[in-house]
Amino acid sequence: MKIHAIALVTVLCSGSAWAQEAPVGDAAAGEEHFGRQCVACHVVQDAAGEVLAGRNARVGPNLYGVIGRVAGSVEDYDYSELMETYGATGAVWEEANFVAYVQDPTGFLREATGETSGRSKMAYQVRDEQEAHDLYAYLATFSPEGGAAAEGEAATE
Repeated sequence: MKIHAIALVTVLCSGSAWAQEAPVGDAAAGEEHFGRQCVACHVVQDAAGEVLAGRNARVGPNLYGVIGRVAGSVEDYDYSELMETYGATGAVWEEANFVAYVQDPTGFLREATGETSGRSKMAYQVRDEQEAHDLYAYLATFSPEGGAAAEGEAATE
């Protein structure tokens, strides 16, 4: 009987973990926030060079495929030492760490790496947690694993 209970708990917990994979935020609201807050420094540009969001800004790294990508891994972008340290841990951008990061970039990286000094290059902070979730949901639409990129591939198959 205990084995069945353990199996049931395992299945229920696994199901709730899968259910949490869908972004909590509103992608349409995230698009609006991105257009107001993020375009000054970031662009979303696919591998073919098409700008999907933003105005071709290059202060921050390209955010195409950021969701599910190892932190600090855009080739040829000069990340802060803190971000490089964080990325070296193999950390992948998921909703929890993304939301925490955009709300306090330097504080998040210091806590995540255990470093007591250094700064993130991202000076802007998303003050509202819901807006951070919305931005995550919007950027998830540009993820090769799902969202706009996968939908475009499915349409051409």
